Amino acid sequence: MDMKETLRAFFQEMVLPELKDIKETLVRHEERLNSIDKRLDDINTHLVDQSRRIDDTNERIDELRESLNARIDETNKRIDRLYDVIVRRDEHQSLSQKVERLEERVSALEQKLAA
Repeated sequence: MDMKETLRAFFQEMVLPELKDIKETLVRHEERLNSIDKRLDDINTHLVDQSRRIDDTNERIDELRESLNARIDETNKRIDRLYDVIVRRDEHQSLSQKVERLEERVSALEQKLAA
């Protein structure tokens, strides 16, 4: 029995305190891991929210791009119509000037013939 008592005393003095320290350390590490897991979950939630916001922003940008393209197309059509009007006006002025010159020439010819 003396050996049994010696082993028991050894375990109580050496091994059990060491096991207690290991257990306390393990509990602290588990608490830290749980804390880290919670923080990672919070970060993931935040990232998902940010991703959703980015998607919403991209959607709005696409809608604005489509709207701006439509407005640009409409403006280009209006510019084309304006160009047509300006060209017609220039052509009209040119034709008016040609008619006036022709009238002057006809008048000059009529005067020559009358004389």
